[in-house]
Amino acid sequence: MKALVTGGGGFLGTRITQMLHERGDEVVVLGRRVYPHHEKAQLRQIQADLRDADAIRRACQGMDVVFHVGALTGIWGDKRAFWGINVDGTRNVIEACRANAVPRLVYTSSPSVVFGKEDLCGVDESHPYPARYLAAYPETKAAAERLILAANDPELLTVTLRPHLVWGPGDPHLIPRVVERARRGQLAQVGDGRNLVDITYVDNAAEAHLLAADALEPGATAAGSAYFISQDDPVELWPWINSILAALGIPSIPKSISCSVAFAVGAVLEGVHKALRIKAEPRMTRFVAFQLAKHHYFNIAAAKADFGYKARVSTSEGLVRLLDWLRESQAV
Repeated sequence: MKALVTGGGGFLGTRITQMLHERGDEVVVLGRRVYPHHEKAQLRQIQADLRDADAIRRACQGMDVVFHVGALTGIWGDKRAFWGINVDGTRNVIEACRANAVPRLVYTSSPSVVFGKEDLCGVDESHPYPARYLAAYPETKAAAERLILAANDPELLTVTLRPHLVWGPGDPHLIPRVVERARRGQLAQVGDGRNLVDITYVDNAAEAHLLAADALEPGATAAGSAYFISQDDPVELWPWINSILAALGIPSIPKSISCSVAFAVGAVLEGVHKALRIKAEPRMTRFVAFQLAKHHYFNIAAAKADFGYKARVSTSEGLVRLLDWLRESQAV
């Protein structure tokens, strides 16, 4: 099988690429730069921006499947940039697949597409999109997901996956960022600390993509569907974070603030950053306040039934691997 992975140099994209390569597929990586780890594996790399329709069309030539992992992520930034990369870029990928008769397209979405202001406790894929979003990232990912699902037809089979909080060795953002803030004394618990949150070890998230792609056959339930992906074992967010800090010899988080206070602080900081045109991320936003304090865990029965997904790497084993990597790489 010949596969194109957009965003193939990123954390999840890299692991998807590696798994495809390991099983003998021919993989092409599309990203904004050349990545040394893929160069070492002698993989073909294409440098292109998702907003460049012609470049994306050329990259999709001869592909059996496209894994569209590339996206602009973050809690803050120019909405036009999020829209251009996440929505217009996805439209370019869809059109490129059609122009080149690519039969399968797997899209990496996010559970944040259904996150509004309420707790999400074991909800499944029937849960609706919220009427309003608190950040450009989930709003544009939802718009892109709609395009992917609407594009499904006999000529182009599509599926969208929603892995939640992907973590593991090689993580450039999530856990190292939390650890660094805790080390500096800049991290505070938001809420009562008992909120349950789904997480996804990177190998499990990557394997879900391969399983979903392999299940994309005419008439398959997976075609035109969205799926939550997780460890299927939500953690209490703040005790889990504190367990990581303790293993690294960092004191547990000493401070806590209520969700309502964090939300209000986030609203003020967003206003200040907009008024002063500050490009750096605010220390707190309304979206982040809810993400840190609310329950958000999901029912993944559909992924299990429709393409045999299972979290093969347990949370405890994944944590051992993560801690070993953090220590070895001196990422903390």
